[in-house]
Amino acid sequence: MKVKYFAWVRERVGKAEEMIEPPATVRTIEELIAWLSGRSEAYAYAFEKPKVIRAAIDHAHVKQDTAIAGAREIAFFPPMTGG
Repeated sequence: MKVKYFAWVRERVGKAEEMIEPPATVRTIEELIAWLSGRSEAYAYAFEKPKVIRAAIDHAHVKQDTAIAGAREIAFFPPMTGG
């Protein structure tokens, strides 16, 4: 699946997007964040406060307990404020 990173998540990870193959035990956004955090210090830094990270699956905003099965694209971004 394709994973995209936006704003300071992208800056901390060091890339805008990548293709990943998480293990079968990773079934939700929350588990994906935990798995990504274990990949390197950069990912750990990007996801150090997982509860503030927002996610979208195939362009639809989702909660962290949402299943990722069948997702073609997952995006991670920090909370945004309107203005």
